Amino acid sequence: MSGIVLITIVFAVIAVISALLVISVTNPVHSALALILNLVSIAALYYTLQAPFLMAAQLIVYAGAIVVLFLFVVMLLSSKGENPFEGGLKWLRPASVALGIVYLFSMVYVVKVQLPAVVLNGRQVVGTPDEIGRLLYRQYLLPFEATSLLLLAALVGALYLGRNVSAEENESSGEEGA
Repeated sequence: MSGIVLITIVFAVIAVISALLVISVTNPVHSALALILNLVSIAALYYTLQAPFLMAAQLIVYAGAIVVLFLFVVMLLSSKGENPFEGGLKWLRPASVALGIVYLFSMVYVVKVQLPAVVLNGRQVVGTPDEIGRLLYRQYLLPFEATSLLLLAALVGALYLGRNVSAEENESSGEEGA
């Protein structure tokens, strides 16, 4: 069995286990941490599939921004005053250290091994930012622009809803004080 295949299997197993932890753990902070583990393992799978742009987008957008937002909301809404990291499972710390070591060695191996590039018509075509840009702005320009308009409409709607809530709160607090 090839090294890449072995690493792909390891990251796939980690992704499945962490996905099961996301839905089975009762503590929301632990669930969010399992989600980070899942997203990082999927990013590693993207790298083994020779898609470095998707790997970077997965890490930056999902593992970096979205999960941080989830954790912020969980911490903001958790008013119990208890430490979510106290108690719990005693085997979690050694297991996380072992998984971290597995991640470190497998990522070093993947980076050190030069994966063969897929070449089509004289160009590398799998997952490079150059190829994604060509596809987005040539072949898929209309869906790309439609998505940007949809996101703009959602942003305007969210600002409108947020403004109305704030205005209603100010009016109700102003009437009570008078």
